[in-house]
Amino acid sequence: MTKIAKVETFLVAPRWLFVRIETESGIVGWGEATCEGRSETVRTAVHQLSELLTGRDALRIEDHWQVLTKGSFYRGGPILASAVSGLDQALWDIAGKHYGAPVHQLLGGPVRDRIRVYGWVGGDEPAEIRDQISARIEAGLTAVKMNASGPMSALASVAELDAVVQRVAAAREVLGDDRDVAVDFHGRFTLANVRRVAPLLEPYRPFFLEEPVVPENSHLIGEVVRCTTTPVSTGERLYSRQEFLPVLQAGIAVAQPDLAHAGGITEVRKIATLAEVYDVQLAPHCPLGPIALAACLQVGFATPNFLIQEQSIGIHYNLDAEVLDYCLDKTPLTFVDGYVSRLTAPGLGIEIDEHAVRTADKRGHAWRSPTWRHPDGSYAEW
Repeated sequence: MTKIAKVETFLVAPRWLFVRIETESGIVGWGEATCEGRSETVRTAVHQLSELLTGRDALRIEDHWQVLTKGSFYRGGPILASAVSGLDQALWDIAGKHYGAPVHQLLGGPVRDRIRVYGWVGGDEPAEIRDQISARIEAGLTAVKMNASGPMSALASVAELDAVVQRVAAAREVLGDDRDVAVDFHGRFTLANVRRVAPLLEPYRPFFLEEPVVPENSHLIGEVVRCTTTPVSTGERLYSRQEFLPVLQAGIAVAQPDLAHAGGITEVRKIATLAEVYDVQLAPHCPLGPIALAACLQVGFATPNFLIQEQSIGIHYNLDAEVLDYCLDKTPLTFVDGYVSRLTAPGLGIEIDEHAVRTADKRGHAWRSPTWRHPDGSYAEW
């Protein structure tokens, strides 16, 4: 029987929320519903939504997705979408295990045998950027992503703008011409600041400029696209095809849905298809745990317009636990020459260490997003 018997959640360090679904026949599927800084709230939403799943056939994934996302008057947003994402991933994991195939095989089969990955580098000074990128290169990566800046003034000073340029210049110096650097604006820039700094970065050929404005200002993305030849990306805080449509129409080059936020495998697969119509590449956002990463990769192996995959091994958020700590076998998520090979095990392709997860959940976590203020005491945009 593939009827759903039980849904459990686990709040584990450093800042992740795992979802476990078990069928009456004993098949277990895992998903990740992490919503950074709000995972406790999502946990409640998962358990409320699980009332719609218990006793139902786990293999009716599309039907469940429709009910979970549209079965109530109030829907959408990061909390409910993240809850659906974790449940959806776990259902796909169950389906793959039931049929004895990796999820990408159920999505139409592989279109590639390996996926390029990139890692995050921090550093507030050019010297730190150089050191951290050198370490990533030694680890075999061929692409990195860096912060454009910390909090920015609404109209940046010359010094603020120059600091952004100097850090990206330092990154390019270390990377050379054969490797890539993406620059993450984190929505911290006003449109005026983006217009000033984006042309200054063009000589350093960024891979893409990520989230130049906050998602509430997605109607301004077209202005950003028109002010630079550098590819523009966004999407980590967009949760549906409907929310992606305006930015696709505005001319972004890279769509970055997060599989733990944007409706899981089911919806991100549809976002990818919509993006393909606009000649836009998919590069899922994933500074999260191993389950979200595996789900991203499963989509990537079956998606023609897939560009590159973010992964968070070694990221500064990972205190008390690392990405592979909850995996019984770390081999599937091993990177060679900046790529991860196609996952071949059934389901999401990884095996979760359930004992480690249950132990970690007893400790839990209370991770919160940092907040900043400008020198005048006003709130700084995150």
